[in-house]
Amino acid sequence: MREESQGGANVSTIRSSSLNKCLALARKHIKTLPAPLPRLFFKSLLLHSLFRSRHSISSMSTEQVVVSLAKRTAIPQHPLGPLTAAEISESARLIKGSWPSNTNVHFKSITLQEPKKAELLPFLAAEHSGRRTPTIERKSFVLYYIRNTDKLHEAIVNLGLGEVESNLRLGPYVHSPADGDEIVKVEKIALEDEKVQAEIAKLQLPEGTVLISDPWIYGSDGIDDGLFTDAKRMFQCFLYIRDPNNASEADGNHYAMPLTISPVVSAETMTVTRIDILPTGVDNTIREPSPYKVQPPNEYIPEAQTLRTDIKPLNVIQPEGASFTVKNFSEQGHEIAWQKWDFKVGFNLREGMVLYDVHYDGRPLFYRLSLSDMNIPYADPRHPYHKKAAFDLGDAGAGIMANNLQLGCDCLGSIHYLSAILNDDKGEPLHMPNCVCIHEQDAGIGWKHTNYRTGRAAVVRNRELVLQSIITVSNYEYILAFQFNQAGEVMYEVRATGILSTQPIDEGITVPWGTVVHPGVLAAHHQHIFSLRIDPMIDGPMNRVVYDEAHPMPRSDFNPHGVGYTVNETPVTTSCGLDQNWDVNRIFKIQNAGVKNPINGKPVAYKIMAPPFQKMLADKDSFHFKRAEFADHNIYVTSYKDDELYAGGKYTNQSRGGTGVRSWADRKDNVLDDDIVVWVQFGINHVPRIEDFPVMPCEILKVALKPVNFFEKNPALDVPQSVQSFNKSVLASMNHGQEAGEAVVEKGGELCCVKESSKL
Repeated sequence: MREESQGGANVSTIRSSSLNKCLALARKHIKTLPAPLPRLFFKSLLLHSLFRSRHSISSMSTEQVVVSLAKRTAIPQHPLGPLTAAEISESARLIKGSWPSNTNVHFKSITLQEPKKAELLPFLAAEHSGRRTPTIERKSFVLYYIRNTDKLHEAIVNLGLGEVESNLRLGPYVHSPADGDEIVKVEKIALEDEKVQAEIAKLQLPEGTVLISDPWIYGSDGIDDGLFTDAKRMFQCFLYIRDPNNASEADGNHYAMPLTISPVVSAETMTVTRIDILPTGVDNTIREPSPYKVQPPNEYIPEAQTLRTDIKPLNVIQPEGASFTVKNFSEQGHEIAWQKWDFKVGFNLREGMVLYDVHYDGRPLFYRLSLSDMNIPYADPRHPYHKKAAFDLGDAGAGIMANNLQLGCDCLGSIHYLSAILNDDKGEPLHMPNCVCIHEQDAGIGWKHTNYRTGRAAVVRNRELVLQSIITVSNYEYILAFQFNQAGEVMYEVRATGILSTQPIDEGITVPWGTVVHPGVLAAHHQHIFSLRIDPMIDGPMNRVVYDEAHPMPRSDFNPHGVGYTVNETPVTTSCGLDQNWDVNRIFKIQNAGVKNPINGKPVAYKIMAPPFQKMLADKDSFHFKRAEFADHNIYVTSYKDDELYAGGKYTNQSRGGTGVRSWADRKDNVLDDDIVVWVQFGINHVPRIEDFPVMPCEILKVALKPVNFFEKNPALDVPQSVQSFNKSVLASMNHGQEAGEAVVEKGGELCCVKESSKL
């Protein structure tokens, strides 16, 4: 990742699975494509590609492992540093060189092959102690097709030796994510197909109407019957139109005008294999396309609104700058230090932000943190909607869909930006400017106590460090953020916004699996289920998971009034899935049983605070359930295995299940005082409402990791007190001519709390 000191060019957001061939394709097609791009991809792929400027790469790096590339130029790198542009190009060159010269290679992903943990732990220990670090070979993981075939390969390239270390042809029912180049082709193919055009003609759309195709990953239902097979990689395209009365508005909300025609396109042959006509009533009945009734538009863009005029500026100002520091630990990797926190930040195509080697005040907490997976299964049981279940990371990628964040818009205050380098479908470096913003924010009061006898108040503000990335998945946006505070707590926050995925419905009817949000427009119910992967290292690598439960004490001579209750702790000994139980206040903790708190003798720990959510609603025999292996439990605990990073499995596109965290947990490995991984699930059952359209207010979800018996006292005691000379607040009444209340000016000019002998 490369760092930027200020915001970059404005960018329209996208949904892309491997956002490839960007700039050249954008310049070639930007004037010819009729509309914003598709759902599973990608509303504004071309604009995204066009406006992501090509910046030079920072040459800063730490002196660690020497990597020899094609010209054997020594480039110092760190084992956890994301691949450099040179390493991406070299990986592609070596893969191409392993095939005959006329072979057309279609690259899906070229990313860092992370070192084995057994190799990296001694390296990190040496690094922290200032000792000489051992040499670890730099390797890349390459996923690619022979273009226009189903021959999918995964390869490991040893960049130090300059050779392809392994090259495996993957078997049936294993498919890559989509990418931007093929999405552009699929959109065009769907709209240019003669049979599709014949169906569109039956709608008798007004002259000049612009049609838009949203290609979705096809999904899986286990059916392998002629044109309805899901054995081959396919796209299901959903068609829309822009407002015919304002067809030139490229940002018009086409989701307010869905059509009943849905072409299916083969990713292998790039042809339309069949055309589905969508049901629009209360059952599976399909009707021949007929003249389309154009409904009024429902736009979200500001120029379509009468904007409020009574809102005043709210500026976030840090006159002395930010309190965090950022430095390179490799050419594309960054190390962040803030308020006793220290950690490394990586970035890759699939997960986006990844945090490594997280320490607080010199004590290790987490080896690796990342959003591992998400699944969005839809509730409409009718064909073809029954296959609609997006894996936004595995089918697309949080890294490749990351927005170019804008100064003063997406992030406020004193902002530091990180940029990244990914790859396009030709194996060339793809620059992703400003894909992570780092800033501080005030999160209210951190702690406070007022001595009512003296009137003295002790109070500190809760300052947070935020690392934020925003991804656009065609219609949906996810605002993803790691947050750290001064009390030793880590939070992971997801804000879901954007536009609902819509489908046509007959006027005047309702159905129990969705909400009518506009005339003729249905938004189906759906779930958003996320999986946060926690690779803990709580004061060392050997950890366990335990859960506490609170139970009432039985009445007895000792408890005659029936008010007593106790908290019991249960260790998890073998890998499994577990659930919250709020009736007994079940709280999961990650412990190091070998390190005891010096005050109370209890093991040091971090507890997991996650919001309750409704598990996967599709039944256990459904492909929704089989594929989203993480969606049936709040917590999974597994033994650590290299390369087990993704809760839904390595390849989610049209997957069949059996390759994710549920299967790993079924090994029943020992997880007591061992090297473990904890998977935390959270989410929402999104029952759409009118207020979610044409764009939805943010739904906010947050997982918190909080210390339990880890410190000897409140770790935020040393945060300076909150005082007016530091905060520089003003009385609103002074600006509005209102009657001001009384306040006490204390010695030294401090204006703080009213001092009285008693508050009671």
